[in-house]
Amino acid sequence: MVETKSKWHIEIDQLSKKPKYLQIVESVMNGIQDGKFQAESRLPSVNTLLRRHDISRDTIVKAYNKLKRMNVIESVPGKGYYVKGTATKSTKKILLIFNKLSQHKKIIYDSFVHHLGTNAQVDFYIYNNDYRLFESLLEPRLEENYHYFVIIGHFLEGGLNAIDILNEIPKNKLLILDKNIKGIRGSYASVYQDFESDIFRVLNEATTRLQKYQRLKLIFPYYTYQPKEIVSGFIRYCSELNVDFEVIKELNSYQIEKGTAYVVTMEDDLVTLIKKQKSAHLEAGKDIGIISYNETPLKEILLDGITTISTDFAQLGKTAAELVTSGDKLNVKNPFHIKFRNSL
Repeated sequence: MVETKSKWHIEIDQLSKKPKYLQIVESVMNGIQDGKFQAESRLPSVNTLLRRHDISRDTIVKAYNKLKRMNVIESVPGKGYYVKGTATKSTKKILLIFNKLSQHKKIIYDSFVHHLGTNAQVDFYIYNNDYRLFESLLEPRLEENYHYFVIIGHFLEGGLNAIDILNEIPKNKLLILDKNIKGIRGSYASVYQDFESDIFRVLNEATTRLQKYQRLKLIFPYYTYQPKEIVSGFIRYCSELNVDFEVIKELNSYQIEKGTAYVVTMEDDLVTLIKKQKSAHLEAGKDIGIISYNETPLKEILLDGITTISTDFAQLGKTAAELVTSGDKLNVKNPFHIKFRNSL
């Protein structure tokens, strides 16, 4: 190893509420990104940091161990800690914020991280569709040295206020995923679903199978983060093909009907619908039809196969990683498909 000298670049704010070990991690990462720490630079020793910042040995060791797990630094027995050569090449610091962690969101996350490779630090947060929590996560991090803010914006309420905080992010650092958000100024990157046109197109593809049912009903709850464009696309399809239709806002008290095909947007409602179908001794794919939003492995075997309409979550994560890597400010429509199974 060829050792290079480095100046003092690790800073700690004693008044900050952020854990001190994370301050050390971020200080090292920022130093690498800004070129203050070069490849094979020796970091301050544990004893040096202990004396200068009056913090515990365990805090410093915890920070350095995290950096080792991130493949940013390495330790040399008897010598100390050094910046890895690969860490200075193209390390990107990314803030990734999802509305929730579901099976399909995990596919997006796994694909995104996989295609970014090892030269990226991803800070991942979930706000459970709650705008206030989203705001509390994002606002204090706007001044941090992130290369990209990658955000899925689905809110149960208060989402209109999201525009103000999103417009504070430099557009060359903003990447919106899954749902386009109206009102963001400037040119920024996105990988999105076109919810209205997607459901209209796939229902057209399913017309032959849907014709054996007398009615088509969309289960779209009052209280949902799902975009209203889904309802618009559904009504447009039914109107143009003169299909008897209904939008069901509350499924629990609803009695399902033979000869009806149901489009289900939420996983909880899918469970309720299957329970009602079994209780009424109706057969999916014969007495009633079921189309469920969002492909998951379980739906391949549930009821001997449930027909799904779904964006390609793995592709969404891959495209997002490619935009972060390239820096291109493109707006990419993600593929959306229907998978026919026995429930229809």
